[in-house]
Amino acid sequence: MMLKDNILYEWISWHLIDVPKFLISVWKNYIVFALNYFSLPVLIKSLFSPWRKYRWKYPKIIDVGEFASAFISNVFSRFIGALVRLVLIIVGAIFQIFVILVGLVAILTWIILIPLVIAGILFVIFY
Repeated sequence: MMLKDNILYEWISWHLIDVPKFLISVWKNYIVFALNYFSLPVLIKSLFSPWRKYRWKYPKIIDVGEFASAFISNVFSRFIGALVRLVLIIVGAIFQIFVILVGLVAILTWIILIPLVIAGILFVIFY
């Protein structure tokens, strides 16, 4: 009973339990935001889809020139779509790694803050 009324216990509990839980929930939200912002799962699923759904129809009659033109145009459209999506996937993955690293550093910094403050106080007192 007396332990829960102790302000030092309350502060350490808040600093080491409550705030890290909050920081982890905020970190999860940023990770989900980065996934949704860059639409990484959708971009991966539709990697070889045509760019902006541009598709050329193949001729109904046998015409080698028209068929080759439609085929090359469709391949080129898929190539452009894959290239643009690949760039977005790379940028999104880099941003995701950045979010993960910044969140990890923020949480670890918050937890290490107590020993740093104590070391700073002891440094000022003894030197």
